[in-house]
Amino acid sequence: MSIQDELESRLEKLENLKRDGVQAYPDRFDKNISAQGLHDLTEKLPDLPGRMDDLTDRFHFAGRVMTWREHGKIIFANIQDETGDYQVAFTKDILGDSFAELKFIDRGDWLGLYGDVFVTKKGEETLLVKSYKFLGKALRPLPEKWHGVKDTELKYRRRYLDLIMNSDTRARFQLRSKFIKILREFYWQEGFMEVETPTLLHSATGANAKPYITHNNGLDIDVYLRISHELPLKELIVGGFEKIFEIGKAFRNEGIDPSHLPEHTHIEHYAAFWNWEDNVKFTEKMFDYLFDNLDLERKRDIMNKDGEMTQVDFSTPFQRVDFIELIKADTGFDIRDYDNADKLREDLQEKGIVIKDMENMGLTVLVDNLYKKVSRPKLINPTVVYNYPDFMQPLARRNDDNPNIVDQFQLVVNGWEVLKAYSELVDPIDQKERFEEQAKAREAGDDEAMVGDDEYIIAMEHGMPPISGWGLGIDRILALLTKQPNLRDVVLFPLMRPKNSSDLDVEQDEEKA
Repeated sequence: MSIQDELESRLEKLENLKRDGVQAYPDRFDKNISAQGLHDLTEKLPDLPGRMDDLTDRFHFAGRVMTWREHGKIIFANIQDETGDYQVAFTKDILGDSFAELKFIDRGDWLGLYGDVFVTKKGEETLLVKSYKFLGKALRPLPEKWHGVKDTELKYRRRYLDLIMNSDTRARFQLRSKFIKILREFYWQEGFMEVETPTLLHSATGANAKPYITHNNGLDIDVYLRISHELPLKELIVGGFEKIFEIGKAFRNEGIDPSHLPEHTHIEHYAAFWNWEDNVKFTEKMFDYLFDNLDLERKRDIMNKDGEMTQVDFSTPFQRVDFIELIKADTGFDIRDYDNADKLREDLQEKGIVIKDMENMGLTVLVDNLYKKVSRPKLINPTVVYNYPDFMQPLARRNDDNPNIVDQFQLVVNGWEVLKAYSELVDPIDQKERFEEQAKAREAGDDEAMVGDDEYIIAMEHGMPPISGWGLGIDRILALLTKQPNLRDVVLFPLMRPKNSSDLDVEQDEEKA
């Protein structure tokens, strides 16, 4: 049956319900137990009551109809809520005249059920329904239960179908919610305060990325969606806060691939009086706390870029690797020898190392892409990568022993950068000079060079203490922990190209076939 035929059939059933005086879309239901709660009942479940008028209605259960099996005067169904599903039974002897209304029920409808639990002759726990209430008529069909939603694009476009049909998907997003809850608890336990900073900014800075630009009609100005939380958070340190964090969206107008999305959920924190080494220790403590409180094994199978499972050990302390020495070992090049992109590009070409669009890259972006091509994919277990040249990070503090190096680290897992942190640059003169260097790079054609911010320089000139900042991609770490190869699999509504509804109906028909 096509989607259109299903719609017409279900609309007719809805009209029949209305004609019979049934409210198909009521305002509430007094639910007092979940599917999991019914499964967790510890008392000995009784057999079917000898007298039907002995049946109680102590359980008020509600959910979506997933299966429907008619056997004359008895109907069995599976009802699903967010915790799982539970079998229920409707009998003509108990329901009387209202049993006839059941013919208007379809898979996907919502029902409220009153009754008690017993065990069938086959040993199946079942809610015997004493009475029921329509809670919502579904006008469109669900994909077939045994097939589920397997079309990847349909899952992303109509996540609600994926959630209805796939219990693994529901569990994944429940874990995501719990992860963020426990992450917040850890920060508060460690003396941090949660804050909120603007999404719309006068300049897109804090990272090397291309921004989204929009226009504010009230002020008649162009503004940028933030690519980072960084500068406003550091201004709050200037204002006197010492430990702050923020969870929110960051937006980067770049390509989409399994490890990059145009909007991603990011957490950043800043701690006065810390350096990058303090943040390495803090990171290891955080991961121990998260794994303990989420009941996760330290040694976990993770899906690599080839779609294969590989074991990763999250035990702390994490291994450490020098960034400069890592690239040198993999390519033979010491990136400290280069002060412009042209010479490095020439040497890469001579050695046969090709990077997409490398002819348009400035030195910072070229070195970063070289590292991502030849070195980072080899880092499988959690690895602290440190010791970066100063041109790689315009906001990081120079090392006291070597001013050409900045005190920065990244945590890499399975070839993905999961987090970045560094000792912050708090010298306003040095910061202004580095912003000017980035401006020259932009003028030379590097559209990912960092944009300066004069207001931030003014804030710095009011005095900053030692600071270390830290940022984690929540989508990335969750994709790794849940064995997903693509960030879209841990984001409820990833951005997709639009399609008209008729095209999507064809896809859903194919899913039902």
